Amino acid sequence: MTIEDQARARWAELMGGGGAQDRTPGDPVVADLPAPAGVKAVAGRGQVTVSWEPVDGAIGYAVHRAVSESGPFEVVDHGGGDVLAVPHGPYADTTGGRGGWYAIAALSTVNAIGPLSAPVPTHDADGPATVTVKIGGPAKEQLHRVWQEMVGSEHLSHLLCTDTTGGQVIGDEVREALRRVHDELGVRTVRAHGILADVYRGGTFDFSTVDQVYDTVRDLGMTPVVEFGYMPRELAADPSRTVFAYEGIISPPKDWDLWHELIRAFTTHLVERYGIEELRERWRFEVWNEPNLSVFWSGTPEEYWRLYASTAAAVKSVDPALAVGGPATAAVGWIDDQLKVDAPVDFLSTHVYGTLPLDLRPWAQGRPILWTEWGVTATHGSSINDSVFAAAFLLKGMRSAAGRLDALAPWVASDHFEELGRPQRLMHGGFGLLTVGNLAKPKFWALWLAQKLGPAELPMSLSGDGAGSLVEAWGSAYEDGGIGVLLWNSTLDHSRGDGEAALARLVRFAPQLAGPHTLRVWRVDADHGNLRWEGTWPSDAEWAGLKARDVLREAQPARRVTPGEELVFALPNPGIVFLEVRPV
Repeated sequence: MTIEDQARARWAELMGGGGAQDRTPGDPVVADLPAPAGVKAVAGRGQVTVSWEPVDGAIGYAVHRAVSESGPFEVVDHGGGDVLAVPHGPYADTTGGRGGWYAIAALSTVNAIGPLSAPVPTHDADGPATVTVKIGGPAKEQLHRVWQEMVGSEHLSHLLCTDTTGGQVIGDEVREALRRVHDELGVRTVRAHGILADVYRGGTFDFSTVDQVYDTVRDLGMTPVVEFGYMPRELAADPSRTVFAYEGIISPPKDWDLWHELIRAFTTHLVERYGIEELRERWRFEVWNEPNLSVFWSGTPEEYWRLYASTAAAVKSVDPALAVGGPATAAVGWIDDQLKVDAPVDFLSTHVYGTLPLDLRPWAQGRPILWTEWGVTATHGSSINDSVFAAAFLLKGMRSAAGRLDALAPWVASDHFEELGRPQRLMHGGFGLLTVGNLAKPKFWALWLAQKLGPAELPMSLSGDGAGSLVEAWGSAYEDGGIGVLLWNSTLDHSRGDGEAALARLVRFAPQLAGPHTLRVWRVDADHGNLRWEGTWPSDAEWAGLKARDVLREAQPARRVTPGEELVFALPNPGIVFLEVRPV
């Protein structure tokens, strides 16, 4: 078996049975793509930065490493699960030391991998563990605030729940969480499961509960993303097939005509309640959730495509201008199949965890691209969800997504989440940006800092050890002539989740000022914006103390900076720093 055959077989094994897509291992699928050219591997302190030239038609790239030129080459596994690929380079490999050989393969889908590039050896970088940051030119375009488009939530009937968790009323807390992500982060839409669970009973449609939750969402200034699911019990072919503690029914319908009529009636009801202009302009209709996983869809793939076609036809029968799409799959599955269905597809949607969103523009053909779930891990209760590592990961993904897709939705806003049961303690590794009690985790503060960026994007130029792969920068200009620069030090490698001293960098930045300015600095790292709590639930007095401290203060006193001055600061891994430089 050649090196290339070994690598392709290993990719098929990784993406095969028991993996993210419930696929059975089979023959590797060969992508009709060339091998990437221009591959380089440069070793620095604690990492190897691998870069390559992009391949037309590729949605992502699998980075391979071997100890020798003859292989065997293995896909670099950074521990995030789902899809072991990235949408572009450069890539910081922090999993294997400083040596080895690297080769890259391009993907046309997650199931189709192209040939390996010619292997290249690792070369050592010259110089210290320093990254130099420069402004690469004048502001040229509006900064794409991709984090503002969408966030995920537990099922929205949680908004009406009067039960308590940790002494906090669930419905009040979920409303406050959505208010914070809207008001403080600018998020406009929210997506959740289970909106259809109780809408068909006793042979009649009843949308009264939906009205309550959607009215609440709109009162908060947000728009719901309608995810059609799960199946109403009295409409399910097999109501015993369920998922999660709340037993969402994952069965196909027993009456396809009645399903079509339900979707048509539901959509008509929304038009009558909220107005056709609002729905045309702001609402999106997504068909089901992760149907390529047997845990979420008990039918066959063919039955899902029938469901999609029936649903799209029902929505469009109300108004052809309403936006419907999918397939809302796990791990970027079925994207090519979605475009083969004989039904309207107004947008593509999918999910991935543990890596950056892949580049679906070759398949989208101009359609909006919505990653309607995304996060550092798909594992419930993982401590990495509460970490600074997750915060830097969030910024790494948002910067990658800006300008090439339309939504990248963190899953989810609040730790009030009951898929596997309600939380049993405050810091439990929940998916939320906010804890029970609505305390900000490092992830929330990361997006809060992103929200401080100015309206116009500044191109940034980075050089040094890990520049662009480990350390990244997002620059912006303010209308008063000031600049805001967000920097982070991040690897995708989960084994470095608790931090790695060897990956810390010294950053040098000369902001090219005309006249005196004031510098203000915020940080998120082990000592800033990093919520900690031991034990189960706080007492009333402890809750009050935690909420009083729920603020990200400046990391140092504001000071004057002068033209020609170079700013030099340490950036730990993981770590985030925001520099605001304003005219005096």
